[in-house]
Amino acid sequence: MGGFLNMNKKLLFILLFILVGSIALQIPFTQVVGSKANFTLFDFFAPIAGGFLGSGIGIISVFIIMFINLLIHGFGLVDKGVVIRLFPILFGVWFFAVCVKSSKSSKWILTVPILSIIIFNLHPIGRTVWFYSLYWFIPLIVWPFRNNFLLARSLGATFTIHAVGGAIWIWAFNLPAVVWISLIPIVALERIIFALGISASYILFNNLLALISKYKLLKADFSLDKRYILKVLR
Repeated sequence: MGGFLNMNKKLLFILLFILVGSIALQIPFTQVVGSKANFTLFDFFAPIAGGFLGSGIGIISVFIIMFINLLIHGFGLVDKGVVIRLFPILFGVWFFAVCVKSSKSSKWILTVPILSIIIFNLHPIGRTVWFYSLYWFIPLIVWPFRNNFLLARSLGATFTIHAVGGAIWIWAFNLPAVVWISLIPIVALERIIFALGISASYILFNNLLALISKYKLLKADFSLDKRYILKVLR
């Protein structure tokens, strides 16, 4: 009986997560170049789903949120950029979830930015701006520091998202080389902001869930990191 109630409470949290995520997805942050799609507050919020729910449930939850958004706005009223935006963020959830694990299988996530670099540079325009794809080595560079520094974990997640998005974007839209070059300084600032936002969201949710659990409003099998929880809530 206790296990059944615990599962129901976890399901309640997932539904609340989907609700909050759906709202965050409606608040634009900046527009994606070459499309009507926008980066939103959801980009600060989505990757941490993997940290609390695990990679499988986290990815499913984020996909549901993105799919609901498409239903709300209507598939016929969005361009292909909005549809493409469904997928890169799922890899960020995966990175954030598995990068704290010590198993060898967790390193499979590192093949994602590597493959993205290859795919980007196979494009005729991509080859002329190959240096743009150097950004996608960042998930590999921060990997050794992922357990000790939350910002490293967040940078790895946001640049994994960026890698997948960039590899798809160049083939989908054939943006000219001058556009990719102009984006280089913008990407640096944008991804640092996203990484800080992901880190802040993770700390906030660690404390909110700790508070809720302390007062027994919700007690389920969530992966909380005590390093980011206020002492009064431990």
